Amino acid sequence: MQDFNTIKSVEELRAILGYPSELVKNKAIDALDEHCRQFISKSPLLIMATSDAEGLCDVSPRGDLPGFVLVLDDNHLVIPERPGNRRMDSLRNILSNPNAGLIFLIPGLEETLRVNGHAYIVRDEELLVRMESHGRTPLVGIVIEVEECYMHCAKSLKRSSLWNPDSWITKAELPNVAQMISDHAKLPGMNAEKVKASLQDSYTNRMY
Repeated sequence: MQDFNTIKSVEELRAILGYPSELVKNKAIDALDEHCRQFISKSPLLIMATSDAEGLCDVSPRGDLPGFVLVLDDNHLVIPERPGNRRMDSLRNILSNPNAGLIFLIPGLEETLRVNGHAYIVRDEELLVRMESHGRTPLVGIVIEVEECYMHCAKSLKRSSLWNPDSWITKAELPNVAQMISDHAKLPGMNAEKVKASLQDSYTNRMY
């Protein structure tokens, strides 16, 4: 690893950045209370962090209409596994290392809800049918056994102006995703137009 005057201890880090306030130290709870449940019910998007047994990390979004995450009780929630690209990075990680972290987002709200706990993959039919959408029942779900949850302050979203349309770049300035995928994959006979058509077919016919 290249040396960039790297910090090597918690003590050194604390000397530079300091300590959390009493409010920050005490805001974490170990169960989903009514506030957390309400927040989750209004969230159409979460970001899930996992890692494998060797510590290699992955972060993956999960999204649907608000209420797509099913809260079972104070310490368990279920995320439906909708159709994706079949890489199954998060699922494979969970099988080797159950630790997972979630961030729930609500459009227009700059504070987020963080939930940490143990994850496992389930295929209980009675449970999965409760998360049916567009006539499709998910094949599996991800249960999170909640160990910690707390509100995260709005500074990062305020700095990014994520929910402020005036800060958004124009469509013409957006990255060409199809071109990126084509250039990265380097498959014979595959170009940006074919990737774009494949993406559109997936978004039209294989969302659920």
